[in-house]
Amino acid sequence: MLKGWFLWFILFWSVFLLVTMSIGGFFMFRKFLKRLPKEDGKSELDWQEYYIEQTRHLWGEEEKALLEELVKPVPELFRDVARQKIAGKIGELALQENASRITKDLIIRGYIIATPKRDHKFLIKTLKEKQINIAPYEHLLQSK
Repeated sequence: MLKGWFLWFILFWSVFLLVTMSIGGFFMFRKFLKRLPKEDGKSELDWQEYYIEQTRHLWGEEEKALLEELVKPVPELFRDVARQKIAGKIGELALQENASRITKDLIIRGYIIATPKRDHKFLIKTLKEKQINIAPYEHLLQSK
């Protein structure tokens, strides 16, 4: 039988491995679900990529810089995913409205719509730090 510190080491190591594999599996499963095709034959990630590609030429340097500033509070590990999701939503709005270029208004609306409701307090804080008036966008914050 195992006794003493070695038993505790084995127990700790087993729990540690189980927890880390569960966390990794959760995130892999979420990514898998986003890659599954919907009724229209395209997945959520396919649509994001489509909207980004269709509107890539509409982005100016100033707008790209604003998007970078808005995703800066997101932890670096998740920043690329957040940037792509927000840019995809902005592109979708731009295509729906037949915009000739990406504007600050489109960026802010896409940022609000793409951000999960649980993160809205951080979103509002970030917009206020950038001295952006959120009054015109209150309906988007409450409708989600």
